[in-house]
Order: sequence, then structure tokens, then C-alpha cells
Amino acid sequence: MKIQGQAALVTGGASGLGEATARELARLGAKVAVLDVNKAQAERVAAEIGGVACECDITSADSVAAALATAAAAHGPARILMNIAGVGTAKRLVQKDGSPAPLEDFVRVVNINLIGTYNVSRLFAAACAKLAPMEDGERGAMLFTASVAAFDGQVGQQAYSASKGGLVGMTLPMARDLAQHGIRVCTIAPGLFGTPLMRELPEAVQQSLAASIPFPQRLGKPEEFAQLACHFIANTHLNGEVIRLDGALRMAPR
Repeated sequence: MKIQGQAALVTGGASGLGEATARELARLGAKVAVLDVNKAQAERVAAEIGGVACECDITSADSVAAALATAAAAHGPARILMNIAGVGTAKRLVQKDGSPAPLEDFVRVVNINLIGTYNVSRLFAAACAKLAPMEDGERGAMLFTASVAAFDGQVGQQAYSASKGGLVGMTLPMARDLAQHGIRVCTIAPGLFGTPLMRELPEAVQQSLAASIPFPQRLGKPEEFAQLACHFIANTHLNGEVIRLDGALRMAPR
């Protein structure tokens, strides 16, 4: 798909990997809608890239529908969806005081990362399927953002790993489901990236994590994720793919 001139939606587009992806799409000529629960941050990014900000809670059907309507009014119907919104958590199943992990925490993470992504995808797909086909019969493309934790979760990552594993598992059946409509689905499973959330950790912790990768010994750059995300959209041959962007073969043994 030729990205230039296309209307694109980026969930979680106000920071981190989402912001980098929104900026890369804009650089490539897309008309970008920045969807995020943080309205002020979304407006900042949208203003800087010439896009439109849409306050959006991806777990709410009404909120997503309103955001998609706002984006369509500004840019026309979207053919590109970058699902990047998500949250992380780390809770041991048995807490230090002997109490069980709070169920609410598990529900919240799965609801945002997995169910929220499905919610946006179903509404985008239904609208995209009505559009006229382009070259190769394609109507649109969407990306899921999983995590290396889907394959290699650490202690306390039960909720996060389950939610991201769900996205990996959803990729192929959704790609098969939407093939009849000419809509492609791919997933990136990133590892250690220098996102705002990561930068909140102590510097020593960040350096330790970076050192666990033999080469290159550094955190991934958000713009590197964004470049791969946009390549998925541009390369029409890619469909149903799940790519680990964590240097899996470089990761040091634990």
C-alpha cells in the first residue's frame, strides 16, 4: 500500500512507540489521527505532525466509534490502523504479605491490551471493508503490537504476557477472516525499547537491561519500531505475520 495520502489511525499515539509511529506515518505523507486517552498529549503530537487528535478509550465501543467518526470527518475513511495503545504491569501471584494478586489488575491489563485492541480493530475493519479496493484488491491494513513477553514472559508478567500472547494468537485467524475483504493483519512483538515507561526506571536498571543484549547493547529506539510498522503497511505481500523485534537470537542466556 502506498502510505502517502492515506488516512491512518494510531492508538496510543500520544507517547512512546505510538508517537514515533504517528510521526513516521506523517513523514511518509499519511493523514494521521492520534488516538489516546491523554487528550492534551494527543493534541500536542497532532499539532506537531499536522494531524488530528482524538480522545479515545479503546475499551469503550462508544468512545472508539466517536474517535473514528472524528478522524473520518477530518481525513476521510481510514485504510491504516496502528494498534499501539497498551499498559504494563508486574504483580507476583502471591504478594509479599501472602495475599493473592489483585484480580482487578489482571482484568485491567487484558481489557486494555487485548480486548481494547480487538474493539478498535472490529470497528475499523467494518468501515474499511466498505471502501473501494485499491491495487491488488487491497482495502486496508492493520497492525497489532504484542511483546516478546508473549513468548518469554518474566516473573510477575502473567497479565501482560497473557494479553500480548492473545494478540499473537489473534493475528492469523483475523488475517484469514479479513482476507475476503482485502484487509491485511500483522503483528510486531517488540522487546526492550526506550519508551517513556522504560525511562522511568532507574538508570542502573536500564543499563542492566541493555547489557543483557550482546549486540547492540542498547535499548531499541521507538523510531526503529515505527519504521518496521510502516514497512508492514507498505509491503502488501505481508499478511498474518508475527515478527519479534527484540533481537531474539541476540538475547543473553538467563
